Amino acid sequence: MLTEFDLIARYFMRPSHRASRAALGIGDDCALLEPSPGMQLAISSDMLVEGRHFFAGAHPIELGHKCLAVNLSDLAAMGATPVAFTLALSLPEAKEEWLAGFSKGMFMLADEHGCELIGGDTTKGPLNICITIFGELPSGQALRRDAAQPGDDIWISGTLGDARLALAGYRQEIVLDSATIEAAALRMHAPMPRIGLGIALRGIAHAAIDISDGLLGDLGHILERSAVGAALDADALPAGPTLLQQSQSMRRRFMLTGGDDYELCFTAPPAKRDAVMAAAQAANTPVTRIGMIGAGAGLRVIDGDGNPLDLQLRSFDHFASP
Repeated sequence: MLTEFDLIARYFMRPSHRASRAALGIGDDCALLEPSPGMQLAISSDMLVEGRHFFAGAHPIELGHKCLAVNLSDLAAMGATPVAFTLALSLPEAKEEWLAGFSKGMFMLADEHGCELIGGDTTKGPLNICITIFGELPSGQALRRDAAQPGDDIWISGTLGDARLALAGYRQEIVLDSATIEAAALRMHAPMPRIGLGIALRGIAHAAIDISDGLLGDLGHILERSAVGAALDADALPAGPTLLQQSQSMRRRFMLTGGDDYELCFTAPPAKRDAVMAAAQAANTPVTRIGMIGAGAGLRVIDGDGNPLDLQLRSFDHFASP
């Protein structure tokens, strides 16, 4: 039977010869990080709870990937380069097969982004995964939510809505064949954090946020923090390839409020359109212009002809009914 320290040593401690950004990593009361000269630390935490953020019985490799991906996405939204992370893990029991898969999925993504596990905690309890991630970026270059300006274009990376379509299929909210659900579920189980794009947008974009709870709600955070309004073109939104096969009303609903996309929504002045496209090309990430920031308060959703849409939609809320 695995003890807590056996579990950590076997599945989460890595060979000491690996390149390390930490002055002191796993094995002491605290890890020690030294920011590079002229850089600021960007720090974020996300918790994933079984039954709320993922289904019971989720594949451990996919879950390991996703729990780190959602944190990396927060760094991407700030324009930060990943450095290190901690892991707090509550487990009903220490199943070695599950731990091997979970750590494999997590470390594959961590290695892709040069992000080192430097500490954390394990305990027995309901399955609950909490990661705190650390990144760095040049002082004064963070892409903050409070920096959108009237006249800015609103952009989105990648596509929206496939993760929400998969959830609807799993919950049997709509009738979908298994092949459609499986195709859409790739976005739900294996989101790809847009780290390269976030870094490339430093000095170009004004404000940014990642789309975790739905475009309407997350863009609303930018508008509230920046004290601005916006007009959003629902027909300009880039639908995921699987959602694209569904009805217009479903596409609009899932793209606007679906969540779990982990794409970047950002604002930039019209004079920077060529620079935005160059940044997207450098990051190998498609981007789409979907609206404009205005001086007045509130968010208006319009169609491609500029007509207002009254869709009565809301984004995900952790304390609302599922």
